[in-house]
Amino acid sequence: TAKPLDLSRFDRRVYTPHPTPIEPMPKLSAALGGSVNLWIKRDDMLGLTGGGNKTRKLEYVMADAIKQGADTIITCGAVQSNHCRLTLSACNKEGLSCCLVLEERVPGSYKPEASGNNYLFKLLGAEEMVT
Repeated sequence: TAKPLDLSRFDRRVYTPHPTPIEPMPKLSAALGGSVNLWIKRDDMLGLTGGGNKTRKLEYVMADAIKQGADTIITCGAVQSNHCRLTLSACNKEGLSCCLVLEERVPGSYKPEASGNNYLFKLLGAEEMVT
């Protein structure tokens, strides 16, 4: 058997100081015929703005950036990217500037007045570049 990766050798920032719950999904299990017993890991309860599984990765990426003396983080994603939202939130928590390179992958999909993550980008003070 393979040995588990020892992550303790890496610097880490802690954005979620507690485990997230695992909850049963009885209605979905029943809707699928009842022969399954589904559970869900509640990564939406992770730290930062709105949680999400990318929070775990950012704990290590941000620690490395800080260790290297970064003062600005540049990241890229689609115009409603969860990754961009979480990176921007981590930058705010760490006192770093953040520049988002937002890709309009579907022509006409970027709307400056949009809600959701696009609204949060503005609220959290992102420097945005739309390509």
